[in-house]
Amino acid sequence: MTTDPAAPTGVLRPAAAQDAERVAAIFAGYVLQSIATFVEEPPSDEHWRTRIAAAGPTLPFLVAEVDGEVEGFAYTAPFRPHAAYRYTVEDSIYIAPEAAGRGLGSRLLAGLLDALHGTEIRQVVAVIAAIAGSRHDTPSIVLHRRLGFVEVGRMPSVGNKNGQWADTVLMQADLRPGG
Repeated sequence: MTTDPAAPTGVLRPAAAQDAERVAAIFAGYVLQSIATFVEEPPSDEHWRTRIAAAGPTLPFLVAEVDGEVEGFAYTAPFRPHAAYRYTVEDSIYIAPEAAGRGLGSRLLAGLLDALHGTEIRQVVAVIAAIAGSRHDTPSIVLHRRLGFVEVGRMPSVGNKNGQWADTVLMQADLRPGG
């Protein structure tokens, strides 16, 4: 457990089964009100319990807890199902709207990267939605760039959610020494 110096009562810790309901609630807001995820139906608490239970050294799942309440979460998942991708994961980070701007996203992403160092994982990929045609960096792009990710591609207008077209920005961090 890591104490957040900016919020003395805050901690970054591995997610536990009892966090599933709050994780589901945070994620549901993004599903229903944004293009940040292309998921269109909020997953159940049970879905999140299963995902949390599957966490491990190469698939960490962390929560940021402030004053006893989960205010954000981050996890990695296999990048693609094919065996050749077994050394690559995709990260996801979601912050409760009321906790935005407190640095929780930075702490969560740094925590994921720290957890992956020393494992067999070599590459971390971020798949980030952006308004189609916009060249403005989203907060997620800024966060990933600040923590060493580089943009490796952009797929224009590949998603349509809530009547809005979205680009997908691909960013990547190389975890190999000197990478």
